[in-house]
Amino acid sequence: MAPDEDAITVYSDYVCPFCYLGRRSLAAYQETRERELDVDWHPYDLRGHKRGPDGEIVHSIDDGKDEAYFDRVRRNVDRLREEYGAEEMLDLDDLPDRVDSFDAQVASLYVTEEHPGRWLDFDEAAFEALWVEGRDVGDVDVLAEIAESVGLDGDEIRRAVDDETLSDRLRSDFSAARDAAVSGVPMFRYEGRTALGAVPPEQLERLVDGV
Repeated sequence: MAPDEDAITVYSDYVCPFCYLGRRSLAAYQETRERELDVDWHPYDLRGHKRGPDGEIVHSIDDGKDEAYFDRVRRNVDRLREEYGAEEMLDLDDLPDRVDSFDAQVASLYVTEEHPGRWLDFDEAAFEALWVEGRDVGDVDVLAEIAESVGLDGDEIRRAVDDETLSDRLRSDFSAARDAAVSGVPMFRYEGRTALGAVPPEQLERLVDGV
């Protein structure tokens, strides 16, 4: 992306419900602007603390998130879903079990570099596939179908997902996010200012426009 383009930096992970809701909020804010902001996407591994040496998520690792924690998440998701008009969003209990977003983020990284003009369409379609259609975006066949739905070559995405060089670069990007003090997602950054969470459109307006 050229440095003179007006862009908001967004750290996100496809398996994060608040990232889906945050993008709905960003879309609502974009509708109020005369000139749309570009989205400068950065990947984040929400479940990286549970990822084992082989790259697989070890779900048995205790991360301190008990049922009370998930009840709070459900209540917050329900509140924001109503507030942001995201009635199409599935309940958390209706999602596929144990989705790993790593391959989806590899595919997204590839699209940002090789087909930047299609990236936003791919990104939105990936979020919709999981959070509206209940599809497993960790499945390469699903990723290929998502790519084809936005005019990309599904087999090209399959090859990208199998490219270990891309996977290594994604891991490097995850590390870069930690080094940049990104502690959760979604995180929005604009000209040194930061907003964390699925903040409302008016807060994004203050972040970008300083009002």
